Parts: sequence; C-alpha cells; structure tokens
Amino acid sequence: MLHTAPSLAPLVFITGASSGLGQAMALQYYRAGYRLALVARRVDAIQDWASSQGLDAQRWQSYAADVSHTDSIVQAGQQCLQQQGVPDVVIANAGISIGMDTRERTDLDVMTQLLATNNVGLAATFHPFIDGMVQRGSGALVGIASVAGIRGLPGHGAYCASKAAVIAYCESLRGELRGSGVRVVTLLPGYIDTPLTRQNRYSMPFLMTAEAFAQRAVASIARGDSYRVIPWQMGIVAKLLRALPNGLYDKVLAGRPRKHRQGQQTSQ
Repeated sequence: MLHTAPSLAPLVFITGASSGLGQAMALQYYRAGYRLALVARRVDAIQDWASSQGLDAQRWQSYAADVSHTDSIVQAGQQCLQQQGVPDVVIANAGISIGMDTRERTDLDVMTQLLATNNVGLAATFHPFIDGMVQRGSGALVGIASVAGIRGLPGHGAYCASKAAVIAYCESLRGELRGSGVRVVTLLPGYIDTPLTRQNRYSMPFLMTAEAFAQRAVASIARGDSYRVIPWQMGIVAKLLRALPNGLYDKVLAGRPRKHRQGQQTSQ
C-alpha cells in the first residue's frame, strides 16, 4: 500500500540532487516547508550537503539511482512512494552535457549516453508517479530542458538534440494529462554558473547563479507556468536566433568555440 501521508508537508522529488541546480532547488523547496526526496548516484554527497545545511533529518530522504538505467530510477521512484508518499512536485533535473563530433566513432556512444540520461531517464523519472498523481487529481511534473534545445549549436549535436527532445516530450505529456489535474512544466535554463559551465570556451550571456535560477524556477512552478525560459533575457535571444534564416544563423555561429568532448573536460 502506498503511503499517502495526508497530514504531512508537501513533497518534492528531485533527481540530480547531489550538486548544482538540483541542490539549489532542493534548498528553495526546503525553505518553503517541503519535504525532500533527493536522488543521485552518490547519496553520500547528498548526505554531506544536507548535514552542512543543517537540514532536519525528518524532512528529507535520499535515494541512490542512475537515471541512465531505467530500472534504477524507476525503483527509486517506487521506494519514494512507499516511504514518503506521492510527491506534489517531481523535477527531472538530472542530465549531462558533453560535446560531440559525429566523425568520431566513440562520440556515437557519447550520444547514446546523453539520450539515455537526458531523455529516457526523464520519462522514467516521471513514470512511477503519474498514476498516483492522476488518482489524487494534482501534481506537477517538471522537465529541465535548456535554451540549447531551441536551436542547434555546432559541436553540441547530442546535447541540443536531447534538450529539444525534452521540450517536445514534455509538450506531448502535457497534452496527454490535460484535464487530469496534473501539470507538466518545461523549464529552459540559460547559462548557469556551475563547475562544469566554468570550463566552457565561449561567452555565456546573462550568466546567473544556481541559487538565482532556483528561486525563479520554484516560483514558475508554483505559478503553474507550462513553459518558461530562465532568465527571460535568454528567451528573447533564443527567439531571435530561431527567427534567423539558416544561412545567416550559420554565419553568426561560424568559428564559435565548441563544447569539450568526452575526455577534454577537467575533472571536478
């Protein structure tokens, strides 16, 4: 039997909660009075962070899972249902970003890894909770996409494709759940200051902190937005780029530094 816990504080389930945006959003929700269900491959990192933040042990639970393995993340969701109940908000935040060169055979494996994590992993994150949310008649499923999903960038083929797929998938799911009381929210971060983005070899306009993103993201989810670019300035930039004819767009990006391929990033 699922633990529904009607008298408890609302619950948020967040993947990729061991660092970056996941931790920042978790802290925002904790401060708003939520209970936390935090998912990552390394739960010790979550535990260290929770301890450093002084989180009440009664208000959070960690689950070890690798979102690139469907059974792993589905099992984590099922454990959450049994131990904490049906979440009010599920945020599929876990994702990876690696450059690729289609001429390189090994980079096809990189693309497979990206799609398994950023796309199948996102759907598998939502899967355990949909029936419970529909039966309850409420809830929010949040997919973290990217402005990189709006138009392709040289050297970013796998990442851009995966984030474009997140946008399309969430739009499809939103239509499927229309009238059920379950909302589907698509968030598109621009450039966020994290250890990985600091290695980027190109300019990052409107760069914002993970904490600033988390504040706006939580507010957007609470408002019931179905689609939101954060920060809004990047939304304007993305729309302008989308409107450019292909020939002009290609010229604009000519010579732009490319994202690090696998093995080129420095270790964290």
